[in-house]
Amino acid sequence: ENCPLPPLDGYSECKDKVKWMKTMWKTDPCYSRYGVNGSLCSILIYLSEVESWCPVLPGRLIPSVSNPNSEVKTKEAVVRDSLKGLDPLLENIIQYRWIHQRIRSMEDIWVEAGRSLSAKYNLTGRKAKQILVHPGVVTDQIGMARAAFSGGPLGELVQWSDLISTLHILDSVVPLHTFLAFAVCVHSVCNLCVSRCAIRVLDSFGTEPDFNHAVWAKRHNLHSPYGSLNLIPTQFYTMFPHTPDNTFLGFVVQPHLSAKENDRLKSITRKKQALVYGKRAEFWQAKTAYLDTIHKYLDLHGTVDKSVSIPSYVTNHGIVTGTEVHALLRESKVFVGLSFPYEGPAPLEALANGCAFLNPRLHPPHSSLNSQFFKDKPNIREVTSQHPYAEAIGEPYVWMVDMHNTTDVERALNAILNQTIEPYLPYEFTCEGMLQRVNILIEKQDFCSSTGSWPPLSALQVVKAEVNASCNQACQKEGLICEPAFFPYLNSAQSLSKYGVNCQTSEQSDGYLVLPAYMNNIEHCVFQSDPLLFSCVRSHQSWNRMCPCRDYIKDQIALCKACI
Repeated sequence: ENCPLPPLDGYSECKDKVKWMKTMWKTDPCYSRYGVNGSLCSILIYLSEVESWCPVLPGRLIPSVSNPNSEVKTKEAVVRDSLKGLDPLLENIIQYRWIHQRIRSMEDIWVEAGRSLSAKYNLTGRKAKQILVHPGVVTDQIGMARAAFSGGPLGELVQWSDLISTLHILDSVVPLHTFLAFAVCVHSVCNLCVSRCAIRVLDSFGTEPDFNHAVWAKRHNLHSPYGSLNLIPTQFYTMFPHTPDNTFLGFVVQPHLSAKENDRLKSITRKKQALVYGKRAEFWQAKTAYLDTIHKYLDLHGTVDKSVSIPSYVTNHGIVTGTEVHALLRESKVFVGLSFPYEGPAPLEALANGCAFLNPRLHPPHSSLNSQFFKDKPNIREVTSQHPYAEAIGEPYVWMVDMHNTTDVERALNAILNQTIEPYLPYEFTCEGMLQRVNILIEKQDFCSSTGSWPPLSALQVVKAEVNASCNQACQKEGLICEPAFFPYLNSAQSLSKYGVNCQTSEQSDGYLVLPAYMNNIEHCVFQSDPLLFSCVRSHQSWNRMCPCRDYIKDQIALCKACI
């Protein structure tokens, strides 16, 4: 075709995107609506003028688009000193009632965190962003919103509440009436409303690259109603830092509800008691022997619907408010996990209130391969305990136990009763920590431009993984974290030569999730031809992976030391 690739200096991913589009342009009708017909010219026009992966072709100009919100782009963002602007948008809609109550109860904490962050870092000169937020899980499920007041799951509601608050304090959110309008924009792979590179998806449990890649997932029977979106995996924002392939968004652990209530909580005396983590009857089933063992050492309390049958020695307070839960935690020594629910906010709330957490091990680890709960999740991540993030915190705050081993449970209880711990909360789960993290993500994380690099390339540290080790494991072994944004910088023989890897021969492939990789015995390198298949979490039985790692700030794992 008379449509040669333009100079690609600074556009390292353009060729990969072109190759991908040649085979994938029929996967969504919106590509053809933008004029893509399979030809190189049409693909280059799309990748340069609709998305920003390639330079504009000579002689063509990017058409100017009328933007009714152009004022937002030039307005300087100011850290706000109130959340009141959110009230009219939330208080009269039943789906947002719980979210509204949480936001209002935490206003003083958010405002103070904004002031504190501003005092530590220069937050001037930021441009206000227009960010559309669509909490579909809330909007589409009135029942879920109502259940929040009667013992229903709160994790996602907590995360949406804190994201909305964060964006509002940072002056980067638009009115609620646009939330629903955004829903029509995200069903298509190439968006008719916004380019897909601008999308971020809140994803509680994480989406791994092979589930995200539509063709790969279909070819390998990786079925999930939430997969096959063909996004860059770091466009998925998770509740905990499950995998570096996704971006850790997080939420805020609320140690108290107001200054007045906190003063009351501080006056509470800790007793020889434990609070059981479980608001539903099914969480308590088949746990009697485990609870009997704990009851030998501690008085047990619960917050379960009072119609539920639980052991008679448990003092049941029924479904209570957040303030009452914090009060119970402040007077308890132990927060007792029952192995479910997985990865909720409550264990971190317990630690923030000075209460040790009994974290049940899961034998074998639970995943989408063996657990009904995880069956439809777009990953095969193995969950080794009820709360893997807390597991990593470890003793003296978190004690791993085998619920079916009385000796193991008693060992942990004796150790806990012979210690005193102070309240502990990782910075990344504070209001200030979340504001810092989200502010930098908004300012620096850009999937719509192929120029520049974030995290900064100066943070790159290259590690050669052992055979059968993932990059996640190899980086962790060195006290680092795998950084998928750096994979393209290692994806050539010339690049690897800088790190002592001699590729006598090499090839490109889109048939593996472990590339770039090195076959040491024959000095052969294999490079990734599909950028959506870079993965931190997969390993190979006979190849050494070449891994892009970076450092991280203690208790702020999403950010490298040079990121701030």
